Amino acid sequence: AVVSTQSTWGSFSFESSTSTQFNSNFTMVQMAGSYTQTSKDNYEEFLKALNVGFILRKAALASTPVMTISEAGGKWTMITKTTVKSIELNFKLGEEFEEETTDGRKCKTTVTMDGNKLITTQKAMKAGEKDVVAVREFNDGGLTMTMTCDGVTSTQTYKRD
Repeated sequence: AVVSTQSTWGSFSFESSTSTQFNSNFTMVQMAGSYTQTSKDNYEEFLKALNVGFILRKAALASTPVMTISEAGGKWTMITKTTVKSIELNFKLGEEFEEETTDGRKCKTTVTMDGNKLITTQKAMKAGEKDVVAVREFNDGGLTMTMTCDGVTSTQTYKRD
C-alpha cells in the first residue's frame, strides 16, 4: 500500500510492505563517521578557563584531532585521537557515566541527542574543578563543536573524512 500526500508544508510518501521506506523533505544527518579538525577559535582562552596548564595548552593548540563516531544497538563510541593522546568514550544516550577527561578531570558525563546535535555535559566530581558543555552539530560536510566553560566558548570545525 502506498499513501502519498501533498500539502503547503511539502510532500511525503509512505510505503508499507515487507520493507518500510519513508521519504520526506527532512533527513537525519549521518553522525557516524570520521572527522578531522579544520579550525579552532578561542581555544586557548577556553583551555585557560578550564585551568589547563601552559604545556598541555600548547600541545592541544598544536594538535589536529581526528574524531571517529560509531553507534551499534544504542551503544555509542566516540574516539578522539591526536599525536599526543587518544580518548575513547563509550556511552548510551541519556545515561550518565564516569569519565577522566584529557585535562585530567574526573567527571560525571551525559550525552544527549537533540535533532542533529550530540550534547555532552561534563560535571566535575572534584570541588574547584570546572564543568563543560560540548555541543557537536552535524551537517553534510562535517560538524561544528562548541565547547563552553565558565562562560568562555571555543568553536571548532571538523570536516567529514
